[in-house]
Amino acid sequence: MGSYGRLARRALETEMPIMVKIQEIVRGSKNVLSLAQGVVYWQPPQQALKKAAELVWEPSISRYGADEGIPELREALTRKLNEENKLYKSSVMVTAGANQAFVNLVLTLCDAGDSVVMFAPYYFNAYMSFQMTGVTNILVGPGDPKTLHPDPDWLEKTLSEVKPTPKLVTVVNPGNPSGTYIPQPLLKRLANICEQAGSWLVVDNTYEYFMFDGLKHCCVEGNHIVNIFSFSKAYGMMGWRIGYIAYPTEVKGFGDQLLKVQDNIPICAAILSQHLALNSLKLGPEWVTEQVKDLVKCRDIILQALSPLGLDAVKGGEGAIYLWAKLPDEFADDHQVVLWLARRHGIVVIPGSACGSPGNIRISFGGLVEDDCRAAAERLRKGLEELCSAGMVQCEDS
Repeated sequence: MGSYGRLARRALETEMPIMVKIQEIVRGSKNVLSLAQGVVYWQPPQQALKKAAELVWEPSISRYGADEGIPELREALTRKLNEENKLYKSSVMVTAGANQAFVNLVLTLCDAGDSVVMFAPYYFNAYMSFQMTGVTNILVGPGDPKTLHPDPDWLEKTLSEVKPTPKLVTVVNPGNPSGTYIPQPLLKRLANICEQAGSWLVVDNTYEYFMFDGLKHCCVEGNHIVNIFSFSKAYGMMGWRIGYIAYPTEVKGFGDQLLKVQDNIPICAAILSQHLALNSLKLGPEWVTEQVKDLVKCRDIILQALSPLGLDAVKGGEGAIYLWAKLPDEFADDHQVVLWLARRHGIVVIPGSACGSPGNIRISFGGLVEDDCRAAAERLRKGLEELCSAGMVQCEDS
């Protein structure tokens, strides 16, 4: 059978992906509905899918493309970054999803043993990316108790006192797992603190189009700032795996080092997927916002389902596809609560401990159409009502 001692420590010391654990719970439960994985219920635009189907027979689709992405897509993304994100000094690399983009950046910017900064609740895959690349000194900063916004005073103090200075700070905006939006003044302050300290700031903008209640997404740019974007949620392209990095053009050699990493992971993102992304992009942001607007109903349905926990227990939902809820104090073991909800009530959510915040749960409202969302919400409401009134009543099949 071999020995664990022969396996790489960086793999052994990396947490098991929470979605793998959730999939095991789903397989071990009967007739469950999922409010766990961060997905959307729509597919890519029909026009773009039809075009992709026509391109299958094109010989270039089956060959390698430029490591950094096909020229047509990179040109279109550069225009998009200029017009929509107000990023004028950024170059583009296309990746096999935003997660791969983040790994590219960690390998390009960080050495094993470097310190990095995240804020709780954090995105679990980003945490794992640091672990598996040998960045073991992960400093986790607090979020504001009321808003979950990153604490800029803590960041300023940490970057000035920790030696050597942490190499990289990362945030997701709007947030995964919280759905909290970092407003522009705070984002700019975080960027300024990083610049003064000589640290990189990596901002994951996967949910840039997922903004509610009149809020507007914004980006920051600078020679110490890298922005990540994704097609997965916006265009329903989760399985097509296309994301991209907007990195500072003026930083000499940055693109060359990214290419080294890219060539040793995917070589290039799938060519057919890149063409689907290009043809989806031609429809403009309006196509995405038309899909996103219906998520407000699902968010409100889930908000109502969380009411047994009390109004003060629920945070987020300003953007992205998530709500964040605190469990009663006596249920700090959120993994057990998640398992119980799945087995007794047929509903699956994410434990907050996977995001560095035990005693909470993450609820995703993006993956189900309205009727299915109502059915899932009813299960969640009943489960939380029972949890709060009677505790974790033993499942009938246990």
